[in-house]
Parts: sequence; structure tokens; C-alpha cells
Amino acid sequence: MSTPPQGKLALPKLAEMKRRGEKIVMVTAYDAPGARFAEDAGIDIILVGDTAAMVVLGYDGTVPVTMDEMLFLTRTVVRAARRPIVIGDMPFGSYQVSDEAAVENAIRFFKEAGADAVKLEGAGPSLSRVRAIVGAGIPVMGHVGLTPQSATMLGGFKTQGKTAEAARRLVEDAVALEEAGCFAVVLEAVPAPVAAEVTRRLTVPTIGIGAGPECDGQVLVYHDLLGLTEGHLPRFVKRYASLSREIRDALESYADEVRSGTFPEEQHTYEMPPAELEEFESSTRSPSKSRARDQAAKSSSTEANAQLPAPRSEPPVRKTASP
Repeated sequence: MSTPPQGKLALPKLAEMKRRGEKIVMVTAYDAPGARFAEDAGIDIILVGDTAAMVVLGYDGTVPVTMDEMLFLTRTVVRAARRPIVIGDMPFGSYQVSDEAAVENAIRFFKEAGADAVKLEGAGPSLSRVRAIVGAGIPVMGHVGLTPQSATMLGGFKTQGKTAEAARRLVEDAVALEEAGCFAVVLEAVPAPVAAEVTRRLTVPTIGIGAGPECDGQVLVYHDLLGLTEGHLPRFVKRYASLSREIRDALESYADEVRSGTFPEEQHTYEMPPAELEEFESSTRSPSKSRARDQAAKSSSTEANAQLPAPRSEPPVRKTASP
């Protein structure tokens, strides 16, 4: 594994935070400004989530986003994040095919994008993927409960673990992910008592999203918590700002001022030294006048020639015979 930059939060610190009862703060980010804001706010973990498919790239769901797109976004975040652990979210199709493909794509996140770890969804077949990736020296975060990449199989975006049997399976899956080598497990859309039991059973941290307050940490999507997304939001989302309205208002004001001519004002423009301005105006004024005079003369000559009668043709000279 590569040496983390100075000041980088080390992965083992997360387990220490769990033991001390310190809450872990995780948020998604998809670009350098978002990473810098997270850095300045003291965020512990940045997830470059496949939610970028919807909130950044304009897809209808998370499934269409590609490895190349996720690598590009992760590289951008890594450049700006110093202390936070940066996790690349493995997109649909990047690990489902085989252990070998999972390792190859995880290596790309690690080597090409500079991620500190990767995240993948589910247990079951994903357990061998986790063991293979961890065996290659790359840390893995697990994810159980509502797993968006397989939401169709789960019956849609619904709470998971609501029956006693489903809750027991969820706990078993989380334990299996820890045993496979995950350094943390995300619990999404899980009843709070179930998430609390998972948190109690695991020695690695749990990160909740719609899983109640007993998790070792929490994660929200950047655009959701800042109010950049609109329309229906999941119940677990809390808006900490309403930036979509502020951004729209700012853009409308800008458009109005451009159209009315009130922007830019003098304070937004640059000046020249008076002597340089005078020389510039003098050098541009004379040639333009000369060019204007030449053009006018040329136009007058053309018009005059057009009004002259056509020249008469003379009859040919006839030769006379010699005397």
C-alpha cells in the first residue's frame, strides 16, 4: 500500500473512534470544491459515490455510471482532499462478474485515481470479492440494507430488514462482511433497532444512512444535505441549506443585469495609463480615417463609372487597292 500523505486520517483510527465512542462523519463529494469544503469542515471520510450518476452526470439511476467516469471524479476529489479518507464507490458491473475483475477495477481506483479504499454493495457473492480485493492490499468498505445497484431485486428503494427474518439475515451479512475483511460497513435504510444490533456485533465501524442514531457514524449525499437536489427526497435526508434557490436567484440576477446593461460596472473593468490610452487611440484613429476616406473615394469612382455611357464602337478601317 502507498504511504498516505502527512495529516491523512489513517484507517485504523476509525476503529479507535468506534471504541472511544467518537462519531465518524462521512459525506459524498464529486469534485475539488466539494472536497475542499469537506476538508475545511473537518469531515473524516469522503465517499465518491456512484450517486454521482444522478446528482452530477444526469442519469436516472446509479447503474449507468462507468468505471472511467468514477475514476475521473475520484481523481478530482483526491487532488483536493488531504486529511479525509477518500473512498471510491465501485460502480455496477465493476465487481459483479468475478473476483479477478473486482480486483482489477479496485486496483484502478487505487492506482489511477489515488483512492484510499473502495466500497462495494451487498454480501453473498460480494464476500469473495471483498476477500480478493483485501488480499490484494486494498481496503474495502461494505454496504448492506438498501443497496441501490440491486434495488430492482429488492423491490425498489424500500427499507430493508423490517421482518424478524430479514433483520437476522441483515445482521449475518454485516458480520460476514467484517469477517471477509471490511474495515467498515454502511447500513442504508435499516430500522434503527436492527442497525443498533449490527453496531453492537461488529468491531469495525458502522456508517448509517437512514439507520438511526446508534451507528458509529453517519453519511449523507452532498447535494441532498445542501439543498441542491429538488423534488422528493428519502425520509432520512435532512437539509442543512437551501442552495438551489440561492443559486437560481443569483443566476437570474446576473441574467437581468447583463440584459439591462447594468453589469459590468466600472468597478468590474480594467483601465490603462492615460498616456498609453492616448497613444493607443491616436494610433487607431488615423488609419481608420484614412481607410474610411479611401473607401469613400473608391465607392464614388465606382458609382461614376457605372453612370458613364458605354463607348461607341468604331467601324473597322477598310483598306483600298493600290493605284
